[in-house]
Amino acid sequence: MISQRYLFPEIPEELKGLEDLASDMLWHTVSGSRRLWRKIDPKLWDATSNPWFILESLSKEKMTDLSQDSEFQSLFKCQLEERKKYFEHKTWFEENFPHFKDNIAYFSMEFGLGEELPIYSGGLGILAGDYLKAASDLGLPVVGIGLLYQQGYFRQLIDSKGEQIEFYPYNDPALLPVFPLRNESGEWFSVEVQLPGRVLTLRPWYVIVGRVFLYLLDSNDPANIPSDRTITGTLYGGDNEMRILQEIALGIGGWKLLSKLGIKCNICHLNEGHAAFAILERAKSCMQEMSLDSFWTALWLTRAGNLFTTHTPVEAGFDRFSPPLFLKYFADFCQDVKISADDLLALGQQYRSKEEPFNMAYLALRGSAATNGVSKLHEKVSQNIFRGLFPRWPVGQIPIGSVTNGVHVPTWHSQETDELWGSICGKDRWRQPTEKLEEKFRSASDCTLLEWRKKNRLNLILALRKRIRCHCAMMGRHPSDMSECNCLFDPNVLTIGFARRFASYKRPTLLLHDKERLARILTDPHRPVQLVVAGKAHPQDQIGKAMIREWTAFVSRKELHNRVVFVEDYDMRLALDLVQGIDLWINNPRRPWEASGTSGMKVVVNGGLNISELDGWWAEAYSADLGWALGDGKEHDADPAWDAYEAEQLYNLLENEVIPAFYERDERGIPRKWVNKIRESVSRLTPYFSANRMVREYANIYYIPLCYAIEKRKSKAGYLARELENWKNKITTHWSSLHFGNFNYIQSEGQIQFSVQVYLDEIQPDWVAVELYADESGQHPQFCNIMERAEPLVGALNGFVYKLTVTTQRPAEDFTPRIRPYHPEAFLPVESAEILWFR
Repeated sequence: MISQRYLFPEIPEELKGLEDLASDMLWHTVSGSRRLWRKIDPKLWDATSNPWFILESLSKEKMTDLSQDSEFQSLFKCQLEERKKYFEHKTWFEENFPHFKDNIAYFSMEFGLGEELPIYSGGLGILAGDYLKAASDLGLPVVGIGLLYQQGYFRQLIDSKGEQIEFYPYNDPALLPVFPLRNESGEWFSVEVQLPGRVLTLRPWYVIVGRVFLYLLDSNDPANIPSDRTITGTLYGGDNEMRILQEIALGIGGWKLLSKLGIKCNICHLNEGHAAFAILERAKSCMQEMSLDSFWTALWLTRAGNLFTTHTPVEAGFDRFSPPLFLKYFADFCQDVKISADDLLALGQQYRSKEEPFNMAYLALRGSAATNGVSKLHEKVSQNIFRGLFPRWPVGQIPIGSVTNGVHVPTWHSQETDELWGSICGKDRWRQPTEKLEEKFRSASDCTLLEWRKKNRLNLILALRKRIRCHCAMMGRHPSDMSECNCLFDPNVLTIGFARRFASYKRPTLLLHDKERLARILTDPHRPVQLVVAGKAHPQDQIGKAMIREWTAFVSRKELHNRVVFVEDYDMRLALDLVQGIDLWINNPRRPWEASGTSGMKVVVNGGLNISELDGWWAEAYSADLGWALGDGKEHDADPAWDAYEAEQLYNLLENEVIPAFYERDERGIPRKWVNKIRESVSRLTPYFSANRMVREYANIYYIPLCYAIEKRKSKAGYLARELENWKNKITTHWSSLHFGNFNYIQSEGQIQFSVQVYLDEIQPDWVAVELYADESGQHPQFCNIMERAEPLVGALNGFVYKLTVTTQRPAEDFTPRIRPYHPEAFLPVESAEILWFR
């Protein structure tokens, strides 16, 4: 369906293929590709990091010069050959799932593929970008769905008073690596979404990410009314009505695009709840395709193929829309699928009241067969967040799993890191399972690791000098200040980094709790430390902006000259410099408010170490031989006394462990403790906390099982979906009539024989499970076993005795029977959350 992508008739034959390299955002991350574009135009590369823009800017004369430049031609042909091999290489997914033919639709509000396509704000988008790249490496048939923002997220300037100033540069599609989606006749595709009193026209663009296509919808079409043209204007901009319009464009417009293109997707993966309206559109589309007369049957069918990944660590972080606002945009939908407004609203509510807002995360969870958090700790946090949707269920049995985030290593490693990993572990190390890499990398010598870190640190310092020099010039600084920028930082000094979004829960000013003590640490003449700080505050977050002012005031102290800098406009380009060169990465959010965090993983890739709160990924990664930990692994909320305690802990760790480990050297000048931590951290953590492992987990744990499940529900014109719908209706109708009779037990040496009488009313006994349950207690783990149905009760409709013998040292009083719905093809308790306890 895609027409010719490029229009460069003037490109000489010797440069054919250069447009393919420029258009592929996966290939932008290859270190050889970076060298290629820097050689074409060093200034433009340093200014934009945008190969497509560089290609657009090439003159005929420059093209002729490049076609005759033997050094460039050698590098160029090497890149073409590497890319050719990349596509010819048999992938992990092809080898393991050769019969999987359907696509996986991956919806996300933002994608951080590179600074040359600024349609992201932070971690959610960076994760989505890394996911697409790893999916390409592994060969998963993924299709990305997002929005093309005219402005994207804001750019930051810090003025002479330390104030954050926001700018919103325009994203000109002609200068971005995005291409209009056209049919074979050259006509631009469009998708139409019905809005109150009008039709919203969305124009699709596509982005090439290796083997993966990312489709981006754009509302800036002259056919739309002026206000609708701004729907895709700014990422996370505008009021609540603008937000619901963006999420309609993403979810409904995105699924409509897939349908119009004929892209069959058995799996719909929602990266956060922003795209949850895709669930509704998918069910509606299924009604039409399979001639189903019930929206609820279609939802039962399609739910089996939906996966919801939540990144939110606090319930307040979910998008909510008032019932009047929601129904303004979905009243017509209700009529189209013949359901009541109250029933549709209930999909996003906990209590089904007229005043309760519609919660997008509730819709995402109820409309998906599976939900996962993004770290093991976040799984538990999410179970607590969603426990209200599963009343009387034990928190540990709330149906939320986890796939811990990972990073796309080739995107985030330096050229030196790439060469080191390549020399030790081979070229295809990030395209196949990574578990085997740990032992290989551990063979690196102390001298090799130390030299590697020196180069990475020096590259960072050179990049910082250039940035600070530019900032000083913009601020009109004295020429003497400009010359001092050339001497910023010492390549032999321990370099610490803190770069985060400036939000209260991330505690970006924890290091400033005792400013004088921090100043003494930084200026120690024998063991000096240099510190890099960066971060943006949301334009409406006055507390976050005040934290930036506090840091810039600290940085301006005379005695701290050349010891600490605040670098403005934290983005992917700056992040790349920081994670490659920082020796120690500090992260101190309030536990458990960091769902995962990935910046520390990127630091590990390049040989940096972490000192972090036991939150998110670090809660499962930390070991004393890998880095340092803050906190006690418990939650303390916004407690100033605890903040003070952890600040003290942080200073103590720096003074007594971190700095000595870096500066204590043997007779050859090698800091043995530091280097050993580097070796263990890189070799053990990088293979596991990679997007390679993450994407394989999604495939094995979710995509493949869900694909089988939805195929079952589709077969025989949706027979299983109808059966499940009838089963659920029967459960709902008769559940209130279920009750227990007598509960007895006989205790003997090491064994307890339990029996309980159960009355099931008109519910078939095969439609429920009667279980014996005991909470975790002391040394005893949680217990939950199905009881066996024995003799029927005399004179009772569906009344039975259930029995179970348990070998245990626990007291019988710990155990209690319960009844829950059961169906071998249902996802429980997502699809039926009823539960009845004996007590």
